[in-house]
Amino acid sequence: MTESDRTLRVMVVDDEEPARMAIRAALARVGGTVVAAECRNGFEAVKAITDTPPDVVLLDVQMPKLDGFEVLELIGRSVPVVFVTAYDEFALRAFEVHAVDYLLKPVSDERLAEALDRVRERLTRARGRAEGPEPAVLAAAARAPGQPLERVVIRDGAQVHVVPVDRIDYVEAQDDYVAFHTGGRTLLKEQTLADLESRLDPGRFVRIHRSYLLNIDRLARVELYAKDSRIAILTDGTRLPVSRSGHQRLQQLL
Repeated sequence: MTESDRTLRVMVVDDEEPARMAIRAALARVGGTVVAAECRNGFEAVKAITDTPPDVVLLDVQMPKLDGFEVLELIGRSVPVVFVTAYDEFALRAFEVHAVDYLLKPVSDERLAEALDRVRERLTRARGRAEGPEPAVLAAAARAPGQPLERVVIRDGAQVHVVPVDRIDYVEAQDDYVAFHTGGRTLLKEQTLADLESRLDPGRFVRIHRSYLLNIDRLARVELYAKDSRIAILTDGTRLPVSRSGHQRLQQLL
């Protein structure tokens, strides 16, 4: 059997049962697939993809707690994704994050079959090699233009943390990762500090040092540590270094 004839293992992700039923029925009519899993939200989807990756995910965009774009950011390039939604406003963003296709509800059998053929073509091209952009690129493309982050999604194995940005105390660069310090916890994410800085509200977060981004609401005071050397004292007592350029940025913001 060639790759173009293969039976696809499909995961259906939608928070509404009638929508999942409609997709299942359409898949049965089109043929050439087996529903490997159904998920009611993005958290279930990330865990299921981690445990048993399917050939393709039919992914709703608008879901509570974790939307389709955030799911794609978390799973990265591990599996092809076809977005399924009732709103065409997300179409451009879907292709910017390299989704295989974009289907509008109610999904026609013809369009679903076409999308599945595209999945088979991509699987044939990939043949075991990773395809698509890095997670940080996905994240940047997925957000609405000009809109700063309101929350960050962080994957820890099959567990997903959703952290509102106002709960972030500070962020620290650690090699190829950033460490989010929030309420006494530290969460690691593969991302550069520069990329994160470009996505956060510059009126709330300031680069005080090459390795630190600070939530300005957590700053208690800045003290002179030595000649031309300063430290930021946070409200919880944490002490962070402040570079000369970082101090200038602080002064401008304050």
